[in-house]
Amino acid sequence: MNARVLAHAGRGRARRAANGSTAEGAARAGLTARGVIYLLVGVLALQIAFGTGNRQADRGGALAELADKPFGAVLLWALGIGLVGMALWRLSEALFGVTGKDGHTARKRLPAAARCVFYAFVAYSVLAFAAGSGGGGSSDRQSRDVTAKVMEMPAGQWLVGLAGAGIVVAGVVIAVQALRRSYHKKLKLGELNPRTRRLVDVTGVGGGTARGIVFAVAGGFAVRAAVDYEPDKAKGLDDTLRSFAGTPLGPWLLVLVAAGLVLFGVFSFALARWRRV
Repeated sequence: MNARVLAHAGRGRARRAANGSTAEGAARAGLTARGVIYLLVGVLALQIAFGTGNRQADRGGALAELADKPFGAVLLWALGIGLVGMALWRLSEALFGVTGKDGHTARKRLPAAARCVFYAFVAYSVLAFAAGSGGGGSSDRQSRDVTAKVMEMPAGQWLVGLAGAGIVVAGVVIAVQALRRSYHKKLKLGELNPRTRRLVDVTGVGGGTARGIVFAVAGGFAVRAAVDYEPDKAKGLDDTLRSFAGTPLGPWLLVLVAAGLVLFGVFSFALARWRRV
């Protein structure tokens, strides 16, 4: 009996921590860290568009860029810890429910679990890079290697194609939600003055749309790799961004998309400040 009471009390304390200041601090640190990465990737992509970049426009390039700054090692560790906070926040959502309507349903908690796994991997790669043991490798090579390994599995070609199609759909959903300003539901709009709200909408719409487009195009390359049974046609973030420069619009389309990623980085900072957690 006592054991059950203690277990129930322990679960209650964990739930209160997940819904309280602990989760809020983790969420805001994680959103800030995400903003830093997107901001740096966007800047690197802009440099590529203007012919002045010598680094890959992906997470590895962003980490290398940050490492070259004053107190770079400290910044990398802070970034990694912030992303750990993001993973823990998503874990708390998966275990105890998401803020907002129907937050305790499986439809909301399962995506939170998937985001937890994703950000745990990202946090690990950043902390590994900070510790000097890798973690900042090329997203293009990683994408090709993973695609090749999956294609070797039974029904691997179908798995890659379905995964790519799923990424395309996710990208379209991200872009549509940004255009519809669905993020308003997650913000403390009452704390925003008109000027700040306009700034948040510019970064939220522009940044979210660009992010969705990048996801959709990357997924399209995965589908193409599956259809042609050529793993090398799968592209990571860097190659996906560079592909925009190969369109009839030339580097100017890459400029627009890269600027959008910079805006999404700024939008993540706004979420870190005004998001309801």
